[in-house]
Amino acid sequence: MKAVILAGGRGTRLAPYTTVFPKPLVPIDDRPIVDIILEQLSRHGFTNVTISLGHLGHLIKAYYATGDGHGLTIDYVTEKDPLGTAGSLALIQGLDSTFLVMNGDILTTLEYRALIEHHRSSGAALTIAGHVKEVSIDLGVLEIGDGGLLTGYREKPVETFPVSMGIYVYEPRMMRHLVPGEYLDFPALVLRALAAGEKISVCRSDALWLDIGRREDYEEAQRLFCEKREQFLGA
Repeated sequence: MKAVILAGGRGTRLAPYTTVFPKPLVPIDDRPIVDIILEQLSRHGFTNVTISLGHLGHLIKAYYATGDGHGLTIDYVTEKDPLGTAGSLALIQGLDSTFLVMNGDILTTLEYRALIEHHRSSGAALTIAGHVKEVSIDLGVLEIGDGGLLTGYREKPVETFPVSMGIYVYEPRMMRHLVPGEYLDFPALVLRALAAGEKISVCRSDALWLDIGRREDYEEAQRLFCEKREQFLGA
């Protein structure tokens, strides 16, 4: 089965690390996060990976030119101009069967086989891996009614939201919603597909999951990987 890793972003929220490294090469303990992803994909039965490159993408190609590709066939497409988290898929040839797409900055213990089985059983054109995210508000939240009168008060509440994990399973028919050369982010693709009547599924997971988009997330990913390395690598 084929997987696509989206590795073209500039990673501005993770500066200054991403000034000299593309975000997928930022290390988690002793190895780049994209290397962890590739090992996981190989272990879950994937055989071919396309990495979509952009910012400092030549460094990713150089890293795997002589390195361990984990038994995977790895090829690349390069965005001349940014195309967004969905638009770059139009550059990739051969997406003619079910395929996985994921961001290149994700640390997770998600069981990819279970995600794909859920997708196939759902009959959906697209499946989004979902997670529950807790958001703490470190202030007293006022509940205000008509006339500015207080109706309630919640001290430092914690809200929960279902969120995308940045991991998706596509059917080839989703490609008809893409226009080659058009900038398109994933949320816009989802709304376009829904408007066209496509069925989109959510596979909820309680796996360990972090993206490293922000410095505090990166620091937490370092801690979590060192503590639970065997869970991430199956060792």
